[in-house]
Amino acid sequence: MLELGTGNAADDANLIMDGSEQDFMVKVIEASQTVPVIVDFWAPWCGPCKTLGPALEAEVRAAKGKVRMVKINVDENQGIAAQLRVQSIPTVYAFFQGQPVDAFQGAQPASALKEFVNKLAAMAGDDGLGAALDEADEMLEQGAVVDAAEVFAAVLGQEETNARAFGGLVRAQIAAGSLDQAEALLANGHPDVANSPEADAARAVLALARQAEQAGPVDELRAALEADPDNHQARFELAQALYATGEVEDAIEHLLELFRRDREWNEGAAKTQLFTIFEALKPSDPLVAKGRRRLSSMIFA
Repeated sequence: MLELGTGNAADDANLIMDGSEQDFMVKVIEASQTVPVIVDFWAPWCGPCKTLGPALEAEVRAAKGKVRMVKINVDENQGIAAQLRVQSIPTVYAFFQGQPVDAFQGAQPASALKEFVNKLAAMAGDDGLGAALDEADEMLEQGAVVDAAEVFAAVLGQEETNARAFGGLVRAQIAAGSLDQAEALLANGHPDVANSPEADAARAVLALARQAEQAGPVDELRAALEADPDNHQARFELAQALYATGEVEDAIEHLLELFRRDREWNEGAAKTQLFTIFEALKPSDPLVAKGRRRLSSMIFA
């Protein structure tokens, strides 16, 4: 199994701490070599500080270890406040790799704080999660479904809003034949990922897998179509059966031919099916670009 990063599992004591002039070098400058550190300059008598501080802490916790926060009381640490030219509070600095990279003064709306923290979190990378997901995708393509599912689930355990891991776990369940579990996962996913492009792609894969369960014999459908090339139902069902057996390019060809013959058949079923296949495939798959181009040329002919 892959060994994933542990940054997201950092406990609260390491994420948010009090700082001083004496430990500023250790807690901020040295610590920021590996993870961005937010420094909140505040004072007990500062009204806006009492609102900003907890809101900023909440966003830091939500980042799950990708950002840390050090709180410095300016009344007790006037030297470092003067050195950083803190003229009013609240003032917030962000350090990364030993250097200040961002700052703001005064109260901020929740959306601005979230954007501020997310931008910093992105600087530190993803603790190796991207590499882990790359490997999980490769496992899935090679048929190592159980191993792939374990990696996708492990990433979600560290970052529950990771849309790529969510979509991957659903696809792994589909590949394992656990369609009901895949459907349940899609229905109960975290709101931040349930409507992501990755989740939509997984829904398309699930829809096609459901169709595959009902797909008819390819040879019989081919024979029916050869006997009557205008048998649209047979052509449509043949496309479904071909996709189910992995003959994706042939499936697309038959759907394009059906659309050419009668684009309005069964309320535009050919186009709908094509869009489902395109969404289920990887965006970089050449069949997607080729199929979309040909479909567009027919639509706008």
